[in-house]
Amino acid sequence: MSPDARNRGAKVFASDNLYTVILALAFCVVLATAAFVAYRCYSQYGTIFGGPERPLPHLRSHRIP
Repeated sequence: MSPDARNRGAKVFASDNLYTVILALAFCVVLATAAFVAYRCYSQYGTIFGGPERPLPHLRSHRIP
């Protein structure tokens, strides 16, 4: 076994940081989306988990003539 054979598998190291940055950006996007949805649910319905506390207004009846 020559020492050159060990270094052949370790050539991919420059793009490892690129994948880390892409994963970090994806995580931040998902986290920001979850925070936005939680904020909108709380501001509209008064709760994040569960059903709305106040009844939603009905604009018109859904009766078929």
